[in-house]
Amino acid sequence: MERTVDPQPIAPAAPEEFGMVQVWWGTGKGKTTAALGMGMRAAGHGYRVHVLQFMKGGAGTVDDIRGEYNAMAAMPGMSYENAGHYGWHGRLDSSDDEAHEAHADAALARARDLLEASTRADLTDSLALDGPPEDGVHMLVLDEVLYAANRGLVAEEEVQGLVDGKPADLELVLTGGHEHPEYATEVADLVTNVDKEVHPMEAGQGARQGTEY
Repeated sequence: MERTVDPQPIAPAAPEEFGMVQVWWGTGKGKTTAALGMGMRAAGHGYRVHVLQFMKGGAGTVDDIRGEYNAMAAMPGMSYENAGHYGWHGRLDSSDDEAHEAHADAALARARDLLEASTRADLTDSLALDGPPEDGVHMLVLDEVLYAANRGLVAEEEVQGLVDGKPADLELVLTGGHEHPEYATEVADLVTNVDKEVHPMEAGQGARQGTEY
């Protein structure tokens, strides 16, 4: 017998047990996907969630507008911003290191500002679902920040500083990176290695709309 649960209206609420540091890294596909899915789950409970992307500024092989942007824009309590440079660092996309480093530094500064804002907020209370992230958030996803550190666009010590500056009740989620980020995992409460066994891109399959963007 199937059991269905009727959806309930999403109203502002406060999480009772947030405050952990999560790290999602590895060679496999799904790190960002998992983090965004968890963010959607939190937002569905009425918690305020914000996603700051470090290295997804667009590329000539995919559309600038990705499906997750539309989904987050439609989800109450969930917001995002993209600080990445157009083109992927290290690829033949006519971009240079200085431009990528400048964008990564800007994202790092923005992350610090968001952490400070959440420090000033009362995260044990509900937050306006349509309020700006500068008013504080319950969950902050720093997408691809570990890739940025792997590639030397930001210093590992700077990422550690973000963790150290986290308010006690904020759930901080760090994603990205193919290399084990010991500097982050040693201070994390949850570490997930998304390992690759088979990936269609190795056989020449390009990014597909609806799965990769």
